Amino acid sequence: MRSSPIILEFSSELAVPPPEVWRWMTSVQGITAEMMPIMKMTVPKHIRDISQTDVQPGQRLFRSYIFLFGFLPFDYSDLTLTEINPGVGFVEESPMGSMKRWRHERTLEAIPIGTRLTDRLTFEPRLARGLTRWFVRRFFEHRHKVLRTRLG
Repeated sequence: MRSSPIILEFSSELAVPPPEVWRWMTSVQGITAEMMPIMKMTVPKHIRDISQTDVQPGQRLFRSYIFLFGFLPFDYSDLTLTEINPGVGFVEESPMGSMKRWRHERTLEAIPIGTRLTDRLTFEPRLARGLTRWFVRRFFEHRHKVLRTRLG
C-alpha cells in the first residue's frame, strides 16, 4: 500500500520587489543564508547564481551533498529544475537519497508592499515519515523567518 505524499505550503510577504527577491532566491549566497545553520548544500565552485546556469528543464544541474548543521553528511540531491520562469518562480524535482519523491515549487507574486514568496512542497520520504514531515516543516519555517528578516 502506497502512502499519499506530504504537502506543505509556506508563504511570506516581503518588502522588496520581485526582481530583488528573484536575485536573492537564485543566488548561492541567498540559498545558503536561508538554509544555515540547519543545513548546507554543496554547489560547484563556478556557480554563483542558479539562474545564470544553462538550465535544461528536467536535466540534472549537478549533485549537491547536504550537510546537517553545515558539517554532518546527511543526504544528497541531484538538483533538477523542471520549470524555470525568471522573475516568477521555479519547480524543482530533484532525486534525493532520503526521498522517493521531492517537488519544491517556489513562486513570486507582486503585491502592494513588495512580493509574496510561496513555497509548496510535495514529498514522500523513504523512512520516518512523521519525523521527516516535522523536520521539513521546521526547516522551511526557518527559511521563511530568514527571508522575512533579510528581505522583509
